[in-house]
Amino acid sequence: PAAAPLPETPLPGVGPVTRASVPDGTSQALVVTGTSPDSSTSTATLYARDPATGWKAQAGPWPTHNALRGWTADHTAGDLRTPIGVFRLGDAGGRLPDPGALLPYDQDEQFAISGTGFVGEPLEGSFDHVIAIDYNRVPGRSPLDKERPLGAEKGGGVWIHVDHGGPTQACVTLEREDLRELLRALDPAREPVVVMGPATELAR
Repeated sequence: PAAAPLPETPLPGVGPVTRASVPDGTSQALVVTGTSPDSSTSTATLYARDPATGWKAQAGPWPTHNALRGWTADHTAGDLRTPIGVFRLGDAGGRLPDPGALLPYDQDEQFAISGTGFVGEPLEGSFDHVIAIDYNRVPGRSPLDKERPLGAEKGGGVWIHVDHGGPTQACVTLEREDLRELLRALDPAREPVVVMGPATELAR
């Protein structure tokens, strides 16, 4: 008799509770794994799913920053924590021209930013390229869109953007070239998501 098919390789580091939130149609996932619940550093790896063999790394791992105080499963505006969960990635943009993104890309001067971050680092250029994380936003709109379906108190404007060398208010950051690589890799036909949180939460 023919050998039984091998079990599909699951998404690494992601346990059954978290995995249940990944849509059935999704075959691309950026897994952002926090060092600890209160840490502002994390690691991101892009995985792609093959129907026959399961998930395997497509790009990364990349060093990332997240919010100053780490992570939360109940994000509120100003808590300086990054939301834990599985969120769609469908809309991109930035101050600079589209680097070859497959997602819709909104180039706009409104992505300009100035000032300094939590460790005194300049923030200029951080929004040169961004990907909106579909937390408390309307999918299909520019990352600049301000509508918050859950209400303003639940925060919003949570993006993946260019790293500025320090913690964020809620966003996830990647080095410029890593983010450009991610933008060229994310394919809307694969219904990409970000799976993000501290390692202990993702493993549940």
